[in-house]
Formats: sequence, structure tokens, C-alpha cells
Amino acid sequence: MIAVVNYGLGNLASVRNAFRAAGTEVEVTSEPDVIRRASGVVLPGVGAASAGMEQLRSRRLDGVVLDVAQSRRPLLGICLGMQLLFEHSEEGNADCLGLIPGGVHLLRGAEKIPHIGWNQVAVQSQTELWSGLPSAPYFYFVHSYVCEPADKSACVGTTDYGGDFCSAVSYGSVWGTQFHPERSGDMGMKVIKNFAACCDSESLDVAPSSYRKF
Repeated sequence: MIAVVNYGLGNLASVRNAFRAAGTEVEVTSEPDVIRRASGVVLPGVGAASAGMEQLRSRRLDGVVLDVAQSRRPLLGICLGMQLLFEHSEEGNADCLGLIPGGVHLLRGAEKIPHIGWNQVAVQSQTELWSGLPSAPYFYFVHSYVCEPADKSACVGTTDYGGDFCSAVSYGSVWGTQFHPERSGDMGMKVIKNFAACCDSESLDVAPSSYRKF
């Protein structure tokens, strides 16, 4: 079972329905024990980083998400959920989960913010999420802030919007997509199926030793 973390700011129904359409057992939950028992966890998100971290902490779910990463089970952050995986966000001057070294800043160079609509992701390096996808698939975006990993190899996809930004990350058993796979048609469904397959795998990537202790 895949757990979708309900902390009050996620596109929960769409994410749940996408996993169901992929034939995967999924539960939207804010129960720590349910999340810890899941074979994989999705951290969705819509809104501001400061509000997202406030909600996670008030529900005591920040430590639960860190537990998942420490246990090396697959964890996928979507949009704001991806941004919350990093150490700090300029949006609301928020300290985030710190699972991926680096920060989050406002889009630079773009004529119009937020970035809304379909755009390509140029695959920079192979990861399980890209299995069976072309080298530059289109996905749906809605965001104003972008992630900048300290370890450039963690960026596995880039998108051009007023300049290139990191639109997908892979860091051990933690992944993130700035785009919304649940709103991205066939390509997005393939990403969801690939993540679900990772949750069923017996041989997961080893998580980096730099994960924060708590």
C-alpha cells in the first residue's frame, strides 16, 4: 500500500485517483502508523512552503516523513512536496525537511510567474521514474519557486522557463517532481506506475548517509 500524506495542503484526490487508475492500492492518511507501514509514501503539496512545514509540524508528520526516508522506502515529493524535501525555502523563509541538500528560490528570468502549463522535462540522467519514457516528455506545471540541489547529480530532469531549472530529483530512495504527474496524461501516469513499481521492489536504492538525524 502506498500512503499519500494528508497535511492539509495537497492535491489529494487527484493523486489518489491517479494511483488507483494505475492499479495500485493507495490510502490518503495523516495517521503516522499507517504512513510508517506503507511500502512507499507520496508527499504532495499545493501552496506555500512555510504553511506546508507548519502543517507538517503541527500534525507531527515531519518526523514521520523523515522516518520513511531513513528506512529507505520510496518517497516521492510532488510540486510543493518536492520543495519541502530540501533544506530551506525562500518562500516564507522556511526551514524544510532537509532530506536533500540545497534550497528553493523564486523562478528567475521568467516573463510570467507562476509557471503554469505544459512544458518539457529534459532527462539529465536515468532513474527508475524515467523507465519507458522518451528523453524529453511533456508534463504539467503550476509553480513559482524552484529547487536547486547542492549536489548537481541529484538533478535528473531540467525544464526551460526563462532559463533551465531543476524539475526532477533523485537522491537515494527519495524522488521529487516539480511537475504534477497526476495531471500529466500518459507521461504522468507512466511516472506514477514507475514509482509504484519501485515500492514493490525488493532491491531499493541505498539512501545517502547524509540524511538528517532526528
